[in-house]
Amino acid sequence: MNSITLDILLPAFIAGLLVLATHIPLGIKILERGVIFADLAVAQIAGLGVIIAGLLDLTEKPVLVQLIAAASALLGAGLLTWIERRLPEVKEACIGLTFVLAASLGILLMSRDAHAGEHLKDLLVGQILWVSNTQLIATAVLSGVLLLAWYLMRERIKHLGFYALFALAVTASVQLVGIYLVFTSLIVPALASYRCQRNRLLYASMVGIAGYALGLLLSGWFDLPAGAIIVWVMAVLGVALAVISAPKKV
Repeated sequence: MNSITLDILLPAFIAGLLVLATHIPLGIKILERGVIFADLAVAQIAGLGVIIAGLLDLTEKPVLVQLIAAASALLGAGLLTWIERRLPEVKEACIGLTFVLAASLGILLMSRDAHAGEHLKDLLVGQILWVSNTQLIATAVLSGVLLLAWYLMRERIKHLGFYALFALAVTASVQLVGIYLVFTSLIVPALASYRCQRNRLLYASMVGIAGYALGLLLSGWFDLPAGAIIVWVMAVLGVALAVISAPKKV
């Protein structure tokens, strides 16, 4: 592996660490609340904001793109809060439907774009290998603020506050790593470590960090799509931890 490859992989790995910093604690909470589709729905709605910004020719104005994506995600957070309060018995079905509707609307909005396939791929799989220093710095600042708010208020935070923090975290990560990796980073470490009564956050972090590190290395060695291989590597590592931590039968 040459230095040029390492120059690409290191910022991508840092991007992965920034995503994991907020997504692991939020993912554990999502699993506890039983709203697994929430992350997909909010990520897709944030992506919808990015699509709208592109249709308005705002791609050269990243601040406006971020604001539109964040506004979209916060609207999605408000909708999920309403669903969880008013329709608790069927909340997963309603949240899943919200994801499908947002995804379908995105496809409709891009239907006249000659490069729609490429844009859709970027939105789903992401472009983690091409993150810029500006993106990393902005995400690091936002992640720090969100983590501080989470650890100071997590015991008192209500439905809307949780979804609002979640929406802002997802808004940044979708543009860094794509929807598939956002979902994987939220759910796989949390799911893999759910039997770990002690040091759960540590084990979840180990799965996430190892998944990004090994996935990026395999991507560089074998010229594989980075986002897709990271998803698979993290899933395999997650299954391994779940098997190891399973209670032994007497």
